[in-house]
Amino acid sequence: MSHRFTKHYTRDEARALLPQLREWLAELNRLRADVERYDKRLSGLNAEGQDTGGETVNNWIRALAGMQQILANFQAREIFIKDVNRGLIDFPAILGGREVFLCWESDEEDIEFWHDLETGYGGREKLE
Repeated sequence: MSHRFTKHYTRDEARALLPQLREWLAELNRLRADVERYDKRLSGLNAEGQDTGGETVNNWIRALAGMQQILANFQAREIFIKDVNRGLIDFPAILGGREVFLCWESDEEDIEFWHDLETGYGGREKLE
């Protein structure tokens, strides 16, 4: 049987990553707020026909690059961010011989749910 993902997490492996993931998500949300702030500032400057502020552009680029870097950390580990705001994360796993996602939301203490690859958040079921 072929699997869609090369990396699969046990519940303990996924659990061990949670402190790091919480940090990355907080940073991601902070950077995203920065990007939005600079976006507004830049479109405001352009609308007034002013020269776009070099410093603002540099900060905007730096924030985007920071986001990219954090997203690359998730990608390298084959961990999927389903919703940045909520901190909704899927980990590929094997459960009862089939490929599923362990599902975690950043306000949850522990990893307690899983769902089919297709069903998504709405099909969450409690782990035994």
